[in-house]
Amino acid sequence: MLNRIRFVQWRALVVLAVLFTVAGARSAAAQGYVTPTAGYNFGGDTGCLTATNCENKNWNFGIGLGALGNIFGFETEFTYENNFTGSTATGQTSVLTIMGDFMLAPKITIVQPYGLFGIGLIRTAFTPTIGSEEDDNNFGWNVGGGLIIYFNKHFGLKGDVRYYHAFDALSILGFDLAQNQNKLDFGRVGLGAVIKF
Repeated sequence: MLNRIRFVQWRALVVLAVLFTVAGARSAAAQGYVTPTAGYNFGGDTGCLTATNCENKNWNFGIGLGALGNIFGFETEFTYENNFTGSTATGQTSVLTIMGDFMLAPKITIVQPYGLFGIGLIRTAFTPTIGSEEDDNNFGWNVGGGLIIYFNKHFGLKGDVRYYHAFDALSILGFDLAQNQNKLDFGRVGLGAVIKF
């Protein structure tokens, strides 16, 4: 029963994030895009203390769906890392984020710097060496910025840095937010391609 409730909550959040992106694209008369990314997390409880001083990078992967105009954009971003805290004897922690972001992205010839802010879901799951998996759903927010360089009208490369933070303990729509006052926050460096259509 609990798994079914969680599935319905996840599905509702994903549908809302995609609708937000589509509605934003229409209102901004922007060009749609998809962006596969790879990156690594740093700070907080991750295996890396800083973005530049990190020997054991635990890579994560993601995909963004969105729309970009000449000034504004919208994006729904999904990322997943299955080894968030690095290798430990007690078990393994995975983190999944789903964020809907508003972007300020002025296009300057072939480059497009951008800043973004959004809200969404941060899901953590801990799989102990012995015992059953424990998971937690948190509403959170992210902020960041980066740069896109275009090689032609439909293809470019991007790099960015984003910071993710879970909200304090709240209860909205049946989600347990920051359960037991355990607030998760971390940074992410990401590189990817931008494919416009």
